[in-house]
Formats: sequence, structure tokens, C-alpha cells
Amino acid sequence: MKCSRAAFLSLLLAVVSTSAAHAQFDLSGSFYETFTSSTSGNGTKQTPTNSDGGIVEARYLMNRLAGFGMSYSYNSADTTFAPNGTYPTCELTCANPVTKLSAKANEISLDWVPSVKIGIIRPFAIGGLGFFISSPSNSAYTVNTVVRPVYVAGGGFDFSIASHFGIRVQYRDNFYHAPNMAGFYPSTGVFTSSSEPMGGLFYRF
Repeated sequence: MKCSRAAFLSLLLAVVSTSAAHAQFDLSGSFYETFTSSTSGNGTKQTPTNSDGGIVEARYLMNRLAGFGMSYSYNSADTTFAPNGTYPTCELTCANPVTKLSAKANEISLDWVPSVKIGIIRPFAIGGLGFFISSPSNSAYTVNTVVRPVYVAGGGFDFSIASHFGIRVQYRDNFYHAPNMAGFYPSTGVFTSSSEPMGGLFYRF
């Protein structure tokens, strides 16, 4: 009985020690390039412009599976709208001019972040839900600020370079319905994706 109790206590201490070694709370900032797919539907062709942006994150990693994060990102989201083909394919949009709207994109998300610590390297995966907000600038045309649910997936690596600092390299993919910012063009009604390779620094508390 004493051996069994001692073995149980040893195992418990090992689990606690492993969890403590794995645990991490950090804040990070990264810069990225966004590549967004064009979409077509309902007589509209919607072509976003690739742009650079930035993201800030807060993460709390308890163990390999229980890791959570919050993120906020911002980038330019200029988009060109044009008729999709000729009548009758484009229907009511056939006579509309090709129009480029200047816009900004804001995204907030809550993420699940499983990870493994291997020395100074911590590979991780990302899965999350949030909101993608497209805000067009003032225009001579009718424009709309659009909020879409967004699904986030990706992964990356943390590289520790000091006791509290490190480099974060990651890739995020965002999936959402293409925003219909132009009131005179109907929504394409299909999903699009924004791919974001990025790199930055994190501070570990």
C-alpha cells in the first residue's frame, strides 16, 4: 500500500512538474502579408487587393491540449467590383462600372492553441472563431460596413531567444463569406479565404 501511495504521489508530482514546465502566458505582435481569393457569383466579380497588416495576440498555454488565445488583426482590404461576364450572366450588374473601393479589415478571434515544447522550440496549431469586419472609406457610391463570422486555422513555431523573449513564425488562414461592401453590386454569396504568413516577437511572463 505504501509503495502504491508513493508511486501515485511520484506520478502526480511528475504530471504537475510537466504541466508547469509547459505552461506559458505571453503577448505577441507580428506583421504579415495577406493574400485573399477573388470570388464570383450573382453577377458580381469581387477581387481583393493583397496587402500587409499586423496582429497582436494574448495566449495562455496550460498543457499540450489546453491552450487558448485572443487575437486582433488589421490590414488594408481594398477591393475591386466588376460585372461577372455578360448578360444574362451578370443580370442587373451588366451596366455597372468597374469600381475599386478603399477599405480596412479588422478581425477578432478566440483561438484554441494546442502545442508541444521541445527545448527552445514550441510548435503549435491554431483553430478559432471570430468576426471579420470590412469598413469601406467614404465613396461616391453606396457602401456598407460588413461583419462576417470567420473561421481560423493554422499553425507555427515559437523560438525562445532569451528567458522572456522569443520569435514567433506562423501561418493563419481565415474563411468567411465575401463581404458585400458595394451596395450597387450584390454579394457573390460564396466563401473566400485570406492566407496570412507572418512573423514577429513574443514576450513570455
